[in-house]
Amino acid sequence: MWIPTDHEKYGVVISGFRGTVSHGLPLEVGDTVQILEKCDGWYRGFVLKNPSFKGVFPATYIHLKNANVRNKGQFETIIPTEDTVITEMTGTLREWGIMWKQLYVKNDGDLFHRLWHVMNELLDLRRQVLVGHLTHDRMKDVKRHITARLDWGNEQMGLDLVPRKEFSMVDPDDISVTELYKLMEHRHRKKDTPIPTSSHHLFLQMKSLMCANLGEELEVFFSIYDSRENHPVSERFFVKLNKNGLPKFPEKMERQCTLFVDLGSSDLRKDIYITVHIIRLGRMAAGEKKNSCSTQYRRPFGCAVLSIADLLQSERDTRDSKEDYMLKVYMCNTESEWYQIHENIIKKLNARYNLTSSNAGLSVALQLLHGDIDQIRREYPVLFTRGVAISRKLGFSDIIMPGDIRNDLYVTLEKGEYEKGGKSVARNVDVTMYVLDSEGQVLKDCISLGSGETPVSEHHSFVLYHNNSPRWAELLKLPIPVDKFRGAHVRLEFRHCSTKEKGEKKLFGFSFVPLMQEDGRTLPDGIHELIVHKCEENTNFQDPTCYLKLQYCKGNLHGNSQPVKASKETFWISSFLCSTKLTQNGDLLDFLKWRAHPERICDILSKFKDIDGAEIVKFLQDTLDALFGILDENPQKYGLKVFDSLVHIINLLQDIKFQHFKPVMDTYIESHFAGALAYRDLIKVLKRYIDRSIEAERQEHIQDVLRAQEYIFKYIIHSRSLYTLATGGQNEEEFRSSIYELFQSVRYFLSIESPGSSIITQTQAVFLSSFPAVYSELLKLIDVREVANLVRDTLRSMPDVLHVEYSLEAVKLQCIAKTVESQLFANPDSRCILLPVVLHHLHMHLQEQKDLIMCARILSTMFCLIKKDSTETTISEEVDMLVDSLLGVLLRTILEISNRPQPSGPAIRLQFQDVTGEFVACLLALLRQMTDKHYQQLLESFTSRDDLRDFLLQIFTVFKILIRPEMFPKDWTIMRLVTNNVIITTILYLSDALRKNFLNESFDFKVWDSYFYLAVIFINQPCLQLELFSPAKRKKVLEKYGDMRVMMGCEIFSMWQNLGEHKLHFIPGLIGPFLEVTLVPQADLRNVMIPIFHDLMDWEQRRTGNFKQVEAKLIDKLDSLMSEGKGDETYRELFNSILLKKIERETWRESGISLVATVTRLMERLLDYRDCMKVAEVDGKKIGCTVSLLNFYKTEINKEEMYIRYIHKLYDLHLKAQNFTEAAYTLLLYDELLEWSERPLREFLHYPMQTEWQRKEILHLTIIQNFDKGKCWENGIILCRELADQYESFYDYRNLSKMRMMEAAFYDKIMDQQRLEPEFFRVGFYGKKFPFFLRVST
Repeated sequence: MWIPTDHEKYGVVISGFRGTVSHGLPLEVGDTVQILEKCDGWYRGFVLKNPSFKGVFPATYIHLKNANVRNKGQFETIIPTEDTVITEMTGTLREWGIMWKQLYVKNDGDLFHRLWHVMNELLDLRRQVLVGHLTHDRMKDVKRHITARLDWGNEQMGLDLVPRKEFSMVDPDDISVTELYKLMEHRHRKKDTPIPTSSHHLFLQMKSLMCANLGEELEVFFSIYDSRENHPVSERFFVKLNKNGLPKFPEKMERQCTLFVDLGSSDLRKDIYITVHIIRLGRMAAGEKKNSCSTQYRRPFGCAVLSIADLLQSERDTRDSKEDYMLKVYMCNTESEWYQIHENIIKKLNARYNLTSSNAGLSVALQLLHGDIDQIRREYPVLFTRGVAISRKLGFSDIIMPGDIRNDLYVTLEKGEYEKGGKSVARNVDVTMYVLDSEGQVLKDCISLGSGETPVSEHHSFVLYHNNSPRWAELLKLPIPVDKFRGAHVRLEFRHCSTKEKGEKKLFGFSFVPLMQEDGRTLPDGIHELIVHKCEENTNFQDPTCYLKLQYCKGNLHGNSQPVKASKETFWISSFLCSTKLTQNGDLLDFLKWRAHPERICDILSKFKDIDGAEIVKFLQDTLDALFGILDENPQKYGLKVFDSLVHIINLLQDIKFQHFKPVMDTYIESHFAGALAYRDLIKVLKRYIDRSIEAERQEHIQDVLRAQEYIFKYIIHSRSLYTLATGGQNEEEFRSSIYELFQSVRYFLSIESPGSSIITQTQAVFLSSFPAVYSELLKLIDVREVANLVRDTLRSMPDVLHVEYSLEAVKLQCIAKTVESQLFANPDSRCILLPVVLHHLHMHLQEQKDLIMCARILSTMFCLIKKDSTETTISEEVDMLVDSLLGVLLRTILEISNRPQPSGPAIRLQFQDVTGEFVACLLALLRQMTDKHYQQLLESFTSRDDLRDFLLQIFTVFKILIRPEMFPKDWTIMRLVTNNVIITTILYLSDALRKNFLNESFDFKVWDSYFYLAVIFINQPCLQLELFSPAKRKKVLEKYGDMRVMMGCEIFSMWQNLGEHKLHFIPGLIGPFLEVTLVPQADLRNVMIPIFHDLMDWEQRRTGNFKQVEAKLIDKLDSLMSEGKGDETYRELFNSILLKKIERETWRESGISLVATVTRLMERLLDYRDCMKVAEVDGKKIGCTVSLLNFYKTEINKEEMYIRYIHKLYDLHLKAQNFTEAAYTLLLYDELLEWSERPLREFLHYPMQTEWQRKEILHLTIIQNFDKGKCWENGIILCRELADQYESFYDYRNLSKMRMMEAAFYDKIMDQQRLEPEFFRVGFYGKKFPFFLRVST
């Protein structure tokens, strides 16, 4: 016994089943089945891809899966409970599988293989998700990858765009139409150009150095260099090479690869270069004998450069992952030029350098990466797992992040000036560098030659041969811990390197420089001219106090003034600090240590604005603590200056470079701010500035204050919260009173009208721009309705008049937009208070057609918030307000936008389409929100019939616009279906108004005509032709919306029956449109609509005694519609049977039957003709079919125009088959219909407007030409004579001469040319199996 299943509802076929048993259902592996009943190890159900065919199958062949059942019973549907992304992917892969095989058949090999790879990739990702072992972040990445691949495949296969939220498909019924539109637009735009990024990184891999005269180890230094400013952009990357020119540590990738990070867009230009400096480790001179000296020196070897422009061009051309480059290595002609060899190569000063050897080259791999560093880590995980050295930018990146911790002091060994020291030749100077603490201990590993290699404790410079004025330009990084900075100093020891056999290095002097001054400031950036103190080889440096008291720098005396012997020897270094922990700014240090000098507080606060912003944000918390500490010290005295300093800090964080420090300030306010009394002073000063703004001549500072109001209110609210917590809520009324007084000042300030260009208008604009950010802060302490009232009154205080030059209007609307997007508007209690003022401003702008993009944005947000829920009274009231205020103006706006000429520029055109689409989505959202009550109120609100008539005509026109194919992109089927669902629902409501107000004596043809044409266009939309959809897609649409064509067809029939005698107004106008509807291949629709033709015939018979108009229109439209591929044999039979049944009892039955028979025979011939024309080659069937059709038009229904059309179609067929004689005879049929008269003829087919004589002349000449090609010259001679007689009668002797010559030529051809005698056979086709046009009637 078969029992309905309760839980076994859904499963996947795991073994094929042929279905050979009685009522068996054939199954293929992978099919999904819906189970209806079970019995003794068997299931009964159907395959989801073909639900109409039900059968039985073994239960063991099915793997059951969990699913939810909707509409349990006869029409239940199954929704799998698995992850929605998996469900979508499974369904999509099944659909692709069918199309993939078709690609193979079509021989589209490229797409076939690409889709195959993507399908395999998706199957692998599906397995990963199903296993369930992925982390949350990895799962998100996998789902993102899946949806990207699904979208790519759908786009390639011409399938629909899928709207998604959080990677899952959305149900259009669960969200507003505006949100659906935004999701569709977002998915659509993702296919367009990617968003350009402002952060870039350069990956570099050192491969090898090829050179003939190697044999020594090498040190290679890479850096990025700005040739415009003549300074490096990045720190150096350091690679050690062995004697063969290969990396010394090949197993350690981080020693061969680097990532130059945080390059800004300004760093990617043609005058930025990658520079390479190569130092060799070995003998002083490359050609020295091995036994001459055992000491190794660092000596210059070569230099290479590469422009970033070459890299950018290569990236544009190849789009490859990595590019290999071979750089030529050059050496300067004189070592004294080494410090600027890269500049000489860039400037191509060839006289100053030459190739190290003819085949020398440095091989590197380079790749530009785009995006922030976290994104790079996600997209290129292999780089970071295998190891890569990070080479940082000198200085901070364009955008400073709060988490960035750096404490790098960069020191460049620039140059030195030394005496000969009693020697005949110049010295070979070696500089040894140490970093020492205050006790003279060397700080370990605090000197870095470059990323890629570990830091060292002492550094030896390279040596320039015999040079007393050496220039090194060697950049070093000192990564000294912050706690070791105070008291630390750098000592530089200078030694002469002997080239004798011992190779000894002899100390002759030293310099030093402290890294931090006594007041806490670090070594200032810039060039430092250090004094070289003379010393001997045995000098003891163990106790640094013996030299730290000495003067160390020329021109700027530090330490004690202990006299130093005048020294001609000098050493220059340059320094640059990049630290988030240390500062070189004395004013900032004074500010942070204000308690040490309380008498200087006013002066300190005055200098605060001059401090560099980067320094302030580095010490943001300390700065704010100091600021509020000063405020607590004396609010009366310092309140105004502290407020101004706070405003300066807040506005500093608005800068794009520091905007990421806003969370730092937020954290400070929430966790560290302790100013419980600060709110009083902040409110007082803020109110003072707003009151002053009306009379103040200079408004710049007031505008700065207003820009900062969001954070000012954050401090006010949090300060009040702290006070309430400490005192148990004392002085609450005083606080509320001060807030209300503040807003009273704001309202007065906003209410002042002035010209658009005035200063106060600009100040008002600044206030409105930042005002919405205050709402969320006020809500923390004040009731939501009170805040809403404050905001409403503030927005109402703005003047209503729209001026053409009024620059404030756009800012007002932006303020309204931010208000609608705020937390305040999302709350239903406050929204009902704010909605009237928002709608008022919107209505004003839409009436004037101003700022449409912003209006569309506001409306979209509003409808996203107002969900479709008729049970909530507030929602219903809000919809009432929206309908009253916006419905009419929305319709006018859409009509206005649609009728405008489209802009020419692609960017502007895209914006134009966007705003149209958004307004359409808003209209649809509003109509979908409306219930019976809203429609009833709307229709009752029209005071006169004319107003209702105008509204109906307007909304019908807008609906016609909405269902245009170009309204939405081709793949937005979901959006089109939602649109159509809203339209048909609205039409069902409006139909009643049409019946009640525009029938009988009040009949209005224009409204009814517009209604019927809209209905016809609706039914014929391509997106509703379900027969063209795949089975799965068709099933989804039918389950969700039903067949909307049938619904609309029933509505047309119902409305038509109400017309009565007014039906005569629509004959013959609606015959063609109704015929087009009946040709739609939907049986129910045809059954509903075909009987209307009986009505048309009946009413014309009553009026004129015949139905000539109906017959003529039917025949005309049938030909054109069937030639477009509409109609089929089923339609012909249905048309015949339904109408014959309808006219059985009519008095005009005989003439009606005759008409139906004529139309049916015409359909039969037209269907035969269409089937024949599908074959590419011209054959006898095509020609015979065309002859049958043209004879039908001539003999049976006497439609001369259609007869002539098919004459020309037959003529074209004969020409294509090169049957020139038959072509001539065919055209002669048209020629015989014309007379030699001056009657004017209209333009027709390819003939221009001309007289009958002219057209007959053209036909004669064409026919003569074809008789000539077909060698049927006898017939050509007859036409030549006829045409010659006409020319002679008009004395047109020139053309007469031509005709006589052509006639003579034909006689010559008859005599001279050979022709085969044609043979003809009569063939008859008997029997109903042959096509109608071939069949011989017996």
